[in-house]
This record gives sequence, structure tokens and C-alpha cells, in this order.
Amino acid sequence: MASSKWKTDVQRRVEGLSPVEQATPRMFHRLYYGSPKRTWNNTTWLGTTIMKNPLDLWVYQELLFRIRPDVILETGTHKGGSAHYLASICDLLDHGRIVTVDVTAMPGLPEHPRITYLEGSSTSPETISRMTEAASATTMVILDSDHSRAHVLDELAAYAPLVTPGSYLIVEDTHVNGHPVTPEFGPGPMEAVDEFLRSNPEFRIDEDCEKFYFTFNPRGYLRRA
Repeated sequence: MASSKWKTDVQRRVEGLSPVEQATPRMFHRLYYGSPKRTWNNTTWLGTTIMKNPLDLWVYQELLFRIRPDVILETGTHKGGSAHYLASICDLLDHGRIVTVDVTAMPGLPEHPRITYLEGSSTSPETISRMTEAASATTMVILDSDHSRAHVLDELAAYAPLVTPGSYLIVEDTHVNGHPVTPEFGPGPMEAVDEFLRSNPEFRIDEDCEKFYFTFNPRGYLRRA
């Protein structure tokens, strides 16, 4: 079940909409996520599989244009689609690079001069050290690896300090565990975010990043004040 705080945020965003209009985004979200072979598992960026909601990708390019991070630290490389997409936006901006890590290096990752691939656990001391060394004057962080609550909390503790003021810490796939998909998942990213925010008031949820009504990352776009 979604947290009461998340429900309050959603209600505020859809204020003035009819009950049918309020229910439509959640129904579409479940339909979209429940059809992976047709939708999010059948989406590519320049030929590379990218398991993202295209509306979130649009928000990403808006953030990159506005923040112009020197470096984007990503956990959870998988097939490299997200890193490739981010690198392409950085090409358009002529600025920025991506350092991405996964516990297993997949074959055939896209090659790009702006991407550095690391292999290992995102929370291992070695990986955290290398990510810390890569952090720069303007650093953005995207967490998209193991989605269990405990692991995301460990990542938040390690990577939140690397996010520079005014930039973003993005926690992916907060929609699992019934927010509104896969209610059987168990405590996951959203529950980790809720706990993290209670003791880290310098991070605030940016609801403008959810303006399209449909996001895989509800309450997951965190801006550092």
C-alpha cells in the first residue's frame, strides 16, 4: 500500500480532476508496466535496450539541460541503455560524463567516450571510493540497482553526500510494492526514500518531475537544497 504521504502528494498534483481523471494515470501505469514485452522491455535508445519510461527520459534531459552536471554517477548499468542515453544528451550539451557500475559486466555494452564502466557492488568500499573520486563540482546521482529497501538505504547513505547542492539524487523504480505496481514486491525504494528523508532534510522531493502524471520514480526525484 502506498504511504499516506505519497497519497497526499498525488492528491495535490491532481487537485481539481474528476475521480475518473485521477484513476486514469494509475490504470495506465499498471497496464504499461504489466506489458513489458510490448513496452518498457521493448524500448531502445540508438539500438541499445533502455528499460525506462520515455516520460522519465524526457524529464532527465530537462534536468541535464538545467543542472549541466559535470558527472552523473549511476548504479545499475544493466545493458547500458541509460548510460548511453545520458551520454547522448551530454553530447548535445557538450558537457558531462557518466560513471556507471553494475555487479556484473554485461557483454556488448555501448562504447562512448563519455561513459566509464565499473564492475562490482555499488555499496562495496572499492566502488564507493572510485565513485567518490569521480565526483566533481556538479554531481548528479541515479540509483537503479538492487531495489530492496535495505540496499537502497545503503546506497543513499553512500551516495547522497556526493550530490552537490542544487543537483539531484534520483531513486529509480519507487513505483514497486504497490506504488502502484507489483504490490507483492515488499519494502523497496519508496520505503527507503521515506526513511532517508526523515533524517536528511536538505533533500526535497521535486514534484515538478512528476508533471506528466506517469513516472516509474514517484517521490524519487530528490533535489538537494
